[in-house]
Amino acid sequence: MSHALPRPAEDDGVVTAAPRVNAVVAVLAFGGIVVALMQTLVIPIVPELPKLLDAPASDTAWAVTATLLAAAVAVPMMGRLGDMYGKRRMLLASLVLLIAGSVTAAFSDSLTPMIVGRALQGTASGVIPLGISIMRDELPAERLGSATALMSASLGVGGALGLPAAALIADNFDWHVLFWSSAGMGVVALLLVLFVVPESKVRTGGRFDFVGGIGMAAGLLCLLLPISKGGDWGWDSGTTLGLFAACVVVLLLWGWYELRTDQPLVDLRTTARRQVLVTNLASIALGFGMFAMSLVLPQLLQLPEATGYGLGKSLLTAGLVMAPSGLVMMAVAPISAALSKAKGPKASLMLGSLIVAAGYGLNIVLMSEVWQFVLVSCVIGAGIGFTYGAMPALIMGAVPPSQSGAANSLNTLMRSIGTSTASAVAGVILSQMTTDLGGVALPSEDGFKTVLAVGGGAALLAFVVASFIPRHGMGVAAERSEAGVGSGMEAGADVSGGARGRDEASGAGGGGLSETGAGVLAAGAGVPVAGEGVPVTGEGVPVTGEGVPVTGGGIPVSGRVLGADRVPVAAAAVTLISLGGKQLSRSVARNDGSYGVDAPAAGSYVLIASSEGYQPQASTLVVDGGPVSYDVLLSGTSSLAGLVRSADSGTPVADAVVIVTDVRGDVLSTGRTDVLGEFTVTDLVPGAVTLAVNSPKHRPLAVPVEIGGSGTTRIEVELRPGAHVRGTVRGAGAPLGDARVTLVDAAGNVVATTRTGHDGAYAFSDLDSGAYTVIATGYPPQAATVTVSDTATDDHDIELAHSGE
Repeated sequence: MSHALPRPAEDDGVVTAAPRVNAVVAVLAFGGIVVALMQTLVIPIVPELPKLLDAPASDTAWAVTATLLAAAVAVPMMGRLGDMYGKRRMLLASLVLLIAGSVTAAFSDSLTPMIVGRALQGTASGVIPLGISIMRDELPAERLGSATALMSASLGVGGALGLPAAALIADNFDWHVLFWSSAGMGVVALLLVLFVVPESKVRTGGRFDFVGGIGMAAGLLCLLLPISKGGDWGWDSGTTLGLFAACVVVLLLWGWYELRTDQPLVDLRTTARRQVLVTNLASIALGFGMFAMSLVLPQLLQLPEATGYGLGKSLLTAGLVMAPSGLVMMAVAPISAALSKAKGPKASLMLGSLIVAAGYGLNIVLMSEVWQFVLVSCVIGAGIGFTYGAMPALIMGAVPPSQSGAANSLNTLMRSIGTSTASAVAGVILSQMTTDLGGVALPSEDGFKTVLAVGGGAALLAFVVASFIPRHGMGVAAERSEAGVGSGMEAGADVSGGARGRDEASGAGGGGLSETGAGVLAAGAGVPVAGEGVPVTGEGVPVTGEGVPVTGGGIPVSGRVLGADRVPVAAAAVTLISLGGKQLSRSVARNDGSYGVDAPAAGSYVLIASSEGYQPQASTLVVDGGPVSYDVLLSGTSSLAGLVRSADSGTPVADAVVIVTDVRGDVLSTGRTDVLGEFTVTDLVPGAVTLAVNSPKHRPLAVPVEIGGSGTTRIEVELRPGAHVRGTVRGAGAPLGDARVTLVDAAGNVVATTRTGHDGAYAFSDLDSGAYTVIATGYPPQAATVTVSDTATDDHDIELAHSGE
């Protein structure tokens, strides 16, 4: 049976066959593990590098620092380039750089090529955020949560497994084999991605922000360089303080530029969204907490037993003690996804933070036996598994698909800043709190416990910060007011439509009148168009004095007051005033909405109409001397706001189509959900409406809603993934490419048509339950009936053969 990955439908309605879901997830996770392994492979030989490269220890430290700095600069840039030119393309480029860096380091016997190679390796760190973004674009909704959790956890998995593997290689082979191993795994990952992972069709286009890239690179270098080297240079040295000061200046200038350029490297407005901002802040704290374990546990295991607290174990043993934590992270990933689906990713992040803090607390009292370190590392690993599974879900739930690469890369960068800071803080603590052993100063037991306490405190800080992430169902206006955005829909969420209590002939109703001096101004969205043949003034009613003097006698002004769908509004108050604010005539609309007022003479006037449940309307009216016919259309004062999310993962569904119809089926409004899965429809008249929601990869849904008399009616909608039919077409026993497959429903309607890929696979997604007929042609056609239920996937293979075979 084929497990083809459903892909978004093309514009012509053809569904494209795609690779297998499990294979795509496995390959992307493997790529993440390879990158994480690359980062830890050098650890066993760091103490030996001065001798191996014939260079001072202060210089060989750049073999680690270069990777850190290159990753910090490359990750956000690769994310943005992936959004623009293709995430798979940038993923392949990252793996090529990893291979090139590994080969360069493998051939090195001196410092310079080693630093160059390690810097090239660092530029491959964008593999994990790019892989998560590909999953968002390509995987069916029901698989996304667990897959992204596994991909995100691969960073910790690779780190935990890399240490014992590196120690084993370093103890038994030439140190160059470490880098040849990295290159070999990079080649395997490259080939797997090339043949298994599809290219995402979600692109932003545009141009790359080179100025923003240079500014971000300069700012990050000024930040991370003193953090990494401050211990060697001195934290109060002019170089360290100068770089920190330069970091502040450069990043402020960079932010000012990014806010003013049309196509920024980092969309700071999206980054400032509460869900994104708070998640990134929590990521810094969690990055700090995770790295504290990697710094303390191996040292305690390897320090001599003569210290009284060291266990005197080898580096290989220390690595083997840490290895189970990686397996725990992998095992916890699907549990984290299930919790995120049931309670939301915020719950997973907060629970994981508490588990990490508990692990550090446990380590402070349990640090005398090897089994205790295994237990502690597994507890902390479980917490990291929960948190790293939740963060990408929170990020992707708050940004549009076209920005997912850049947003995930920025989140990865925040974790890296946390780990870099942890390294610097732990280094300061352990260098200040020492004990003497045979004339050699070693970090003391209290020093290690202090670092563990700081790591636990960082995890608790992440818990507190995560509590400020907005919960599902938070009001639209409340969330947007924090970001300085007015109510209503974001980009791409155009809520407009025919019968909303206004039309092309009348425009938007004002929000009432306010007196300003001697004149009258129309408040709200502007003054409506004043009917056929009546001139229109601009926005707002101009204050031009008293207007034309009242001279007795009357010129009739009549018409009807209408609401949504041009339904008459009875008992509406209609008042005619002069431009100076003097009331001239007043009328109350009859049951058919008709009204009549008298203008004293030719001239310009203001006509005001109001009724309970509608927005007041102010119009400028020009009377030429003869009777004037003018209909007033009033907009409703009620609105509908809601949140659309996936029933499986609990994550918001962005860019879903929202349609509001009245009881007769006429469309009142259409729009789309924003990046938070939220929508707002305004100017609705109280009463019953139907809300229909449709989104790719989900089944459409329609629900009845009763609009209240005033204010905002709120609703939450959960969309369920559509069912899938997929399989493999074979001819003469072999997969048959380019065969045409047609899906017909029970009524005989053609639902979709596709062609098989080179592997003979086909897929139809987002189907309603019911009976379908699958027809394959290429040889003499074959047809078969399949029944689809709920969100299940029906695997249906087809064998084609010539007559007589």
